[in-house]
Amino acid sequence: MKYPKIPLAQTVIQLCKAKGIKHVVISPGSRNAPLTIGFSNNDFFKCYSIVDERCAAFFAMGIAQQLQEPTAVVCTSGSALLNYYPAVAEAYYSDIPLVVISADRPKHLIGVGDGQTINQPNVFENHILYSANLKLDLKEDENQVGEELPIFKNLENKLETLLGLKQSIQEFNELEINKAINIAFQKSGPIHINVPFDEPLYDCVEALTVDPEMVPIKEKPLEINESILNDCIEDWNAAKRKMILVGVKQPNQIEQQWLDVLANDDSVVVFTETTSNIHHENFFPSIDKIIAPLDEAGCKNLQPDIILTFGGLIVSKKIKAFLRNQKPKHHWHVDTIKANDTFFSLNKFIETPPNYFFSKLLPQTKSISSDYRPCWEAVKIERRSKHTEYLNNIEFTDLKAFQSILKAIPNYTILQLGNSSTVRYVQLFNINKTLEVYCNRGTSGIDGSTSTAIGCAVATEKQTTLISGDLSFLYDSNGLWNDHIPESFRIIVINNQGGGIFRILPGHKNTENFNTYFETNHNLTAEHLCRMYGLEYLTASNELELKNNLQSLYSEGAQPKLLEVFTPKNLNDEVLLKYFRFIK
Repeated sequence: MKYPKIPLAQTVIQLCKAKGIKHVVISPGSRNAPLTIGFSNNDFFKCYSIVDERCAAFFAMGIAQQLQEPTAVVCTSGSALLNYYPAVAEAYYSDIPLVVISADRPKHLIGVGDGQTINQPNVFENHILYSANLKLDLKEDENQVGEELPIFKNLENKLETLLGLKQSIQEFNELEINKAINIAFQKSGPIHINVPFDEPLYDCVEALTVDPEMVPIKEKPLEINESILNDCIEDWNAAKRKMILVGVKQPNQIEQQWLDVLANDDSVVVFTETTSNIHHENFFPSIDKIIAPLDEAGCKNLQPDIILTFGGLIVSKKIKAFLRNQKPKHHWHVDTIKANDTFFSLNKFIETPPNYFFSKLLPQTKSISSDYRPCWEAVKIERRSKHTEYLNNIEFTDLKAFQSILKAIPNYTILQLGNSSTVRYVQLFNINKTLEVYCNRGTSGIDGSTSTAIGCAVATEKQTTLISGDLSFLYDSNGLWNDHIPESFRIIVINNQGGGIFRILPGHKNTENFNTYFETNHNLTAEHLCRMYGLEYLTASNELELKNNLQSLYSEGAQPKLLEVFTPKNLNDEVLLKYFRFIK
């Protein structure tokens, strides 16, 4: 086996291995050659080569999202590192453990006009859990310490001091790497390890020359403050109107017995989103369908005494506006990492897994007689009936297309959603409960949906489908530039010739200014991209074509497939706005 000659590279690689970081996404470069040599020549690691660093970071994030364990990205020095930033920010807000490892130039070459150099230490300062800025081996630091070294009486004294310095540098680097990776595990978020290398970069050795110490990861015990728990029990039992709102959540995180208890309590309304991955016939999915048509009296009737939230960020703008205007007496958030005061009424952050919290709370509470859930159950049934009636009588548009698409996705597969209008359209439908649904809702950007979905598809044996808007897909088209896409991967692009969501928002439409600077009109398609990257290409422009080609999309094939659905941009907004008026 070949090892990089540089001890610092060996230290980084050995500690990644010791901590079980198996998946490593490498973007080709020269300064990161010692890391590339070490990772790619070690059978423990599964390495992927992706040239575009922005895509590489989202690809790695898709793997980490699926496996729920840290995944590493490795790049060369300079602006390559900055291209990781969108994925780093997404991982930061979505609690995804992304390990960024950047090669850097020696310190004496920074700020002197040398090529491919920027100020890399702490570059992600506002969106990172920890930055480990490693020190170069002895050669660099001997030059740096200068006046800090004592005046040596003899050569032996100097050698002894420098050997001690070398040892302290190695210990410092080991501690920094251990701390960074441990934080990625413990707090489930991105960390950055910046690694300076001096030339030569490509030299190899047959045996390791360092044996770094691995600092174990401390597991946080499951616990709830007894006083807080007792307060929750007392307030819960006294409240006749309790709302639970679930944000982005990994599948199978809450035991069915607790879901059943909540579902059968008339004083509890459980609102879920498509990305919540929680289902029960007595819960309330499709929040906007229920909230949007409410008048002032309806809002007052839905106002909760207690709002309990768990999971990640909420998609629905309407439920946010509702709870900011109809503030509850109590807002509790249950999570192991952080609590967002989304509704400006947070008064309890319960730092524990939601499933554990329910296991301690619900056995000590009682079901309360209330008309809260029955009242909203009647509303839900009425809205669903109106939804079906409206969908049966509209022409082919985005809304109609999503109806057919969601019915066609195979059971027990993974659905990745693009942001903007895509995730919001899907929110209006009752999602197939066998699907696992994901979306980059941390920053809600359109910039990495394809790359994330491909990373997800690589990390799982389940078939993955990505539904994306046209701008999001085109923006991340370099995500297709790799050799790792599984044959079973499927993409559905809704092409409405621009940013269709902006037509739904207030503002002047059909002007040159709007078409150019807001909607971004275009006549581009995915056809040539599919030809270049080896995807089978299908199209649909009406309901019949869509249904037929959805069958073709999910038939077996020797290559990934993409179905591009063309919808009329000048009708989509009208149909959607009329929808909300119709279901009142």
